[in-house]
Amino acid sequence: MFAGIGHLAFAREEFQAQVPSWFPVDTDLTVLASGAVEIALGTALVVLPRWRVAVGLVAAAFFVVVFPGNVGQWLEHRDGFGLDSDTKRLVRLAFQPVLVAWALWSTGAVKALRARR
Repeated sequence: MFAGIGHLAFAREEFQAQVPSWFPVDTDLTVLASGAVEIALGTALVVLPRWRVAVGLVAAAFFVVVFPGNVGQWLEHRDGFGLDSDTKRLVRLAFQPVLVAWALWSTGAVKALRARR
């Protein structure tokens, strides 16, 4: 929820650096929409415990969907969040799969998916 609030307020320009120039939606609208999604996901995790696995799956999918923005930031050499070199931006890319795994593990989605097999 904190990151989502950052999209809407204090880190808006930083998040705009992660929207690739080729993305067909207005940069600010993209940041606002993704922030609203992050707030909704965080809120759902808190207030809908019965839906925790489903929310975890959606959160993991969200992290996958925003990954091209992180790639775009690296390819377009755009600074944001202290990522002021290609090396730093490339290292950040390695952490996106960690976020996906964390969303799946921390919500019990991995366990639920294994149980369904």
